[in-house]
Amino acid sequence: MNVCCLDMEGVVVPEIWIAFSEASGIPELRRTTRDEPDYDKLMHWRLGILEEHGLGLAEIQDVISTIEPLPGAREFLDELRTLSQVIIISDTFEQFAKPLMAKLGWPTLFCNTLEVDEHAKITGYRMRCEQSKLTTVRALQSIGYDTIATGDSYNDLAMIRASKAGFLFRSTDQIKADNPDIPAYEEFDELLAAFKAAL
Repeated sequence: MNVCCLDMEGVVVPEIWIAFSEASGIPELRRTTRDEPDYDKLMHWRLGILEEHGLGLAEIQDVISTIEPLPGAREFLDELRTLSQVIIISDTFEQFAKPLMAKLGWPTLFCNTLEVDEHAKITGYRMRCEQSKLTTVRALQSIGYDTIATGDSYNDLAMIRASKAGFLFRSTDQIKADNPDIPAYEEFDELLAAFKAAL
């Protein structure tokens, strides 16, 4: 019995913070988990920049509403879901992800939540659990599932390595060079073939 575990941003949808960086004209917000392995450090830094510029949830959601899934992502997900259960495991937040999940046909998503005040200012965030991606695949394995995982960033590596098979997808040259034993793919048809072979 298998469960396919996918990262969200960079795999099936564009990076939300990069899109917001471009829309807001704040280049510092382009930094993602592809660049910074410490997610807590990254998020505190992002929240500081939002505070500095007087930006909140509403402005970010306005940008998210314009984001479309990566070309081919919906078809990839639809076919993979005919073969196996699929869970998207992401360090994003419910308040960011909902409109994107609608565009992808409502796949199952495990993610985190933002703390927002009455003025829609983001005051903090709550992580679902420690090391959420690794913890989730370990939990699935503990109830009898084999996991097959893919992602593009530093925070996906533990999930990929803990699974019976795992792949990098559209990752950085640095991450690929640092992890030459993990198969790396650039196109959805290649990734789908790898999942089919592992299943």
